[in-house]
Amino acid sequence: MKSSDDSGVGTMGIGAVAARFGLATHVLRHWESMGLLHPGRDAGGRRRYGADDLTRVAMILLSREAGLGLGTIRSLSASVDRATRHEVLRAEAEQLRSRIAAAQASLELIEGGLNCAHEDVTQCPNYRRLIAERVGPRLPAHGRARDGNPCASRDD
Repeated sequence: MKSSDDSGVGTMGIGAVAARFGLATHVLRHWESMGLLHPGRDAGGRRRYGADDLTRVAMILLSREAGLGLGTIRSLSASVDRATRHEVLRAEAEQLRSRIAAAQASLELIEGGLNCAHEDVTQCPNYRRLIAERVGPRLPAHGRARDGNPCASRDD
């Protein structure tokens, strides 16, 4: 399905489109090979991008900025079924929530280091709390050898 006609009137070449969006031309060719873009061709076989193509490029860029992969974008654009679209987007939303939680934890660690008055950050109460949370519960005292190392069994 071509989104622009062969006349070339009101269309742009691949270089102009790439420059307009700050992309390399090979990116547009790749998106076309994946079925994300369908530019028309002029009489000489050169790609011609119309208004619909520009809208599509902008949509792909927004989707990429939202963290969606090209395969997901292709699935969403190929699907007209609302239930399928929601299923794909729910999974993406959950992955995004996980990335946001990880970024929040990273920011908490960094801001804790910035706000810590201790010379040695390992003495900072916030740092120690985060480390303790990562380590988890300690082994019970009866599960340790005299040297403090964990024991496999008491019969050693």
